Amino acid sequence: MFFVFKQWFTSIIGIHDIPKTYSQSMHLPAEIYSVASVRNMDRAAIDDAGIAGYTLMNRAGLAAFEAAAHPRPRARRWQVICGGGNNGGDGYVVARLAVEKGIAVSVVALSPPALLGGDAATAYADFTALGGITVEFEDELDAEAELLVDGLLGSGLERDLQGDYARVVAAMNAHNAPVLALDIPSGLHADSGRVLGHAVRADITVTFVALKAGLFLHEAPDYVGRLAFSDLEIPAVCRAGETPVLRRIDPAMIRSVLPVRPRTAHKGDFGHVLIVGGAPGMPGAVRICGEAALRAGAGAVTVATHPSHSANLPGNRPELMCAGVAGASDLAPLLENADVIAIGPGLGTNKWASELLAAVTASGCPLVVDADALNLLAANPRVFKQAVLTPHPGEAARMLGKSAAEIQADRPAALLALAERYGGTVVLKGSGSLVSSAAGIPWLCCAGNPGMAAPGMGDALTGIIAGLLGQGLSAEMAAAIGVQVHAEAGDDAAASGARGLLALDLVSHIRARVNP
Repeated sequence: MFFVFKQWFTSIIGIHDIPKTYSQSMHLPAEIYSVASVRNMDRAAIDDAGIAGYTLMNRAGLAAFEAAAHPRPRARRWQVICGGGNNGGDGYVVARLAVEKGIAVSVVALSPPALLGGDAATAYADFTALGGITVEFEDELDAEAELLVDGLLGSGLERDLQGDYARVVAAMNAHNAPVLALDIPSGLHADSGRVLGHAVRADITVTFVALKAGLFLHEAPDYVGRLAFSDLEIPAVCRAGETPVLRRIDPAMIRSVLPVRPRTAHKGDFGHVLIVGGAPGMPGAVRICGEAALRAGAGAVTVATHPSHSANLPGNRPELMCAGVAGASDLAPLLENADVIAIGPGLGTNKWASELLAAVTASGCPLVVDADALNLLAANPRVFKQAVLTPHPGEAARMLGKSAAEIQADRPAALLALAERYGGTVVLKGSGSLVSSAAGIPWLCCAGNPGMAAPGMGDALTGIIAGLLGQGLSAEMAAAIGVQVHAEAGDDAAASGARGLLALDLVSHIRARVNP
């Protein structure tokens, strides 16, 4: 029963996952804000727009209730876990609405109701006026509950959970019923996405007013579940003075920058990409990169690789032109014909690799720099003007002289540091890839899945970005759109399961994603 209901509950929003961690239910906006900015919006709605705080609380409770309650609901027994602040007040509103619909609901009060104040106290009074039941937490939740609602703590949490709060979170996570979190899963830091000791693992989170950065960063993807949003009908003017900290890459952007090609187009219109890499024993990386560039729409692709295997690559993908390069002198004529250069896949870090990197960086051609080229760059940093750098957390750590854990703990700060030290456009890969922006507000990709943590995936991304650069996109747009195309193709490839996903499985889906 619990398993069947959980499957139903996690599909009631009925829309596309990007990945299953995120969802576009109720249409997620592009802008993502800090907690301080969201509080300012909330305050402006009350003080400037004249919307009563309890009105906003009722709107939040209704949005959450509607996310949980289907026109033909199967869950007839709910338990709501409420704290002492406004998040708890939202929970009491949800509980009241459930009572009004004839659902058997009880509230576990972690804070004595007598200590509630303001709008939360009003919400509690309205719930109990209908005969609502409130119980104390005694290390167990209702074993027969078919839905749990997390109204424990909101976005203001700054310290690790302890005592009853930690125990009730553990009880929610151990329960068989699905969990609906209000605004943000309790225990998750709303700015950083860091787990503060313990955090609720929600099946769906309904967030209010504006998107918070902590719903997307650090450990958040494992706790947020599907994400739904309600702006609580707050006027846009209440947001006008606040600057986002991140922007989601909207899939619709692909269509806007990659229109249908004219019938008179020819391959010379779409750029000649040169891919440099593939040290002895590592031909696969450049082959994946080259095919990805072609699938992304590059007009022509030449692979400059070690002579030991240059003759074999065209047999696997005859559309690729291949040249064996024993050193920088062999690369010179290829550089003259290139519109874009991608360097790094399978490059290695020996003398041969260093010579090729030096020749490429001196060419003045737009670059995509990845993999071993980034490791060489970490040892001898330089500033780029026309380059897209695509480090994963380990490479970013070497480039900044930090640990990978430090990079992951504050990915936006790491992105900024990389852009300041190396210039160009930076893609910090990983769950929730970030792309630096000339506007100063990084792009965030919400698509992708765990199956993409596999060999060759970064090589495919490098090829996609290079292919888009060749078609005339700016470095920033090529990087942002390339990351989105890569992630969406990965989701397509993982439709039958993420485990065992291969890079070439992803590559086969690129063409559909660049022809929206």
